[in-house]
Amino acid sequence: MFDSKIAIVVREDLQVWQKLNVTAFLMSGVVGSTPGLIGEAYRDRAGNAYHALSIQPVIVLAADAETMASVHRRALERGVRHALYIEEMFSTGHDAANRAVVAECEPQAAKVVGVGLRADKKIVDKIMKGARMHP
Repeated sequence: MFDSKIAIVVREDLQVWQKLNVTAFLMSGVVGSTPGLIGEAYRDRAGNAYHALSIQPVIVLAADAETMASVHRRALERGVRHALYIEEMFSTGHDAANRAVVAECEPQAAKVVGVGLRADKKIVDKIMKGARMHP
């Protein structure tokens, strides 16, 4: 049904709250950079309105630190813009501080804990190679 795929991969050794937090932040990055990805608002039978959701399914994967670094590297090599969450972002408290720690990071030395992207299915599969379905 879709030519593209949305995938989020998080480092498997994170605490559960960190995995959920990283997943939420990464998906907000994918949604924010993809016009038309959000559908219409939902309404129940009683007329209550709910926020609109992504029109496309999202796959959530897990990987070890080495695979995370490879995923990030492959996305950069293929020129696929992606949402990035690095370990240092856990110690910040706001968006400007997050951008500042990323700006100080060398791409090849990044302590990547999460990557989120939307691209052609085949490209996403190649980039996410080695990651597995999140348990």
